[in-house]
Amino acid sequence: MSWTRLISAIIAIIVALGMIILGGWYFTLGFCVIVFLGQLEYFQLVRAKGIEPAAKTTFVVSQLLLITAAIAPSLTDAMFPVAGTLICFYLLFLPKMSTIADIATSLLGLFYGGYLPSYWIRLRVGLDQDVEAVLPFNGYWPASWSDLTNLPQGLLLTFLAFGCIWAADIGAYIMGKYLGKTRLSDISPKKTVEGAIFGFMGSIAVAEFGAWSLHWQGWAISGLLFGGMIGVSSLLGDLTESMIKRDAGVKDSGQLIPGHGGILDRTDSYVFTAPLVYYFFTLFLPLL
Repeated sequence: MSWTRLISAIIAIIVALGMIILGGWYFTLGFCVIVFLGQLEYFQLVRAKGIEPAAKTTFVVSQLLLITAAIAPSLTDAMFPVAGTLICFYLLFLPKMSTIADIATSLLGLFYGGYLPSYWIRLRVGLDQDVEAVLPFNGYWPASWSDLTNLPQGLLLTFLAFGCIWAADIGAYIMGKYLGKTRLSDISPKKTVEGAIFGFMGSIAVAEFGAWSLHWQGWAISGLLFGGMIGVSSLLGDLTESMIKRDAGVKDSGQLIPGHGGILDRTDSYVFTAPLVYYFFTLFLPLL
């Protein structure tokens, strides 16, 4: 790994950890910036195919969707079809008649770049709305890290989910780089079966430790399911973004992060993972 890539990764991790710990509007607004930059890259890829999506409208309604997730999480799902309707309404009244591709890519930008990421805000901010803020803008800072059970639920769950994704990405990168021989998919030639397996195992290892530390019921099984779910969904998110880039004829989604490419190149593993993590905690774990 080059020094540029390593330093960029360290800075990104520090920023992510700060957002997760502080929560509140620190996490929400930070995520709004990430989503905006990611959508900028997405629409650049779309325009490379000669498609003219409703980019500006999608930017606005996506930000409203994310803010809704922070203020009133229960209304986020209702906000999504309203936002989609506004995008279609805008496209209907353009001087130039829009195509199916214009409509489809605009709605995909809303779904992929706005709605799915909103689940991270629902998880970190929405679950901890009753936690007393100790910093301005509903910010939180733990008085002690010694007892995990006293920390806010949203903070712990977000930490665990991100940790599983990081373990999957790092494990797949290291194993794929040094021991990978079998190509996983033509969509992303550098990804290998060996790397995918090692990343999958890394995610499960972190999840098992987290489930044991947080005293989940049936922690061995629930940790295995949680880690396996994230291992698969993060890989699918990575391959989906690679498919979009390949269709657009580019190697990286952008050059914003030195040594890593664009925002989408670094956040693709989080997109499909977000709703699965949220519903795992809110629907599946209570059943145990």
